[in-house]
Amino acid sequence: MLTSLLLPVLLSAVALFFASFLSWMVLQLHRDDWKKMEQEDEFLKTMQNLNMPVGSYMFPGCESPDEMKSEEYQKKWNKGPCGVMTVYPKVNMGKNLGLTFVFFLVISFSLAYLSSLAIAPGAEFIVVFRFLATAGLLTFLSASIQHSIWFHNRILGHVIESIAYAVIVGTIFGLMWPAT
Repeated sequence: MLTSLLLPVLLSAVALFFASFLSWMVLQLHRDDWKKMEQEDEFLKTMQNLNMPVGSYMFPGCESPDEMKSEEYQKKWNKGPCGVMTVYPKVNMGKNLGLTFVFFLVISFSLAYLSSLAIAPGAEFIVVFRFLATAGLLTFLSASIQHSIWFHNRILGHVIESIAYAVIVGTIFGLMWPAT
């Protein structure tokens, strides 16, 4: 049964990749996710002088739970600012786009596998759609919400994308579900 779902897997990955492009470049759902610093030039100069290596940082930072409990750390935390920062190398758009497509391909294949365990060939469109859309929504949205809880990032665009991705996956698999 899983081999009969390879075409919907591929079409879903392509459709999700295209939907992602529309979300970011045309609809610009993530336009307000990040803000430009008012003193960006000073910040960049300071970062260059510090020669910060690639990585993710929390500030104030600590090395252990005991250090987090220390009076010195608590003073820094209460005084602020507090936050997280990721320093990364120059972006390779081709590589990132390729990895995004592979991500959508793996997710589509995983959803196909899951659905092949739960839904018999010949199932009606609405049965397949409901199952795949629900599983897709859980897949696409879950990590974004948890990440937002801890790191306070804006997720409205991710919620909208997740719903759209779920509908896309549910529709493609619903229309292309194998007959009995």
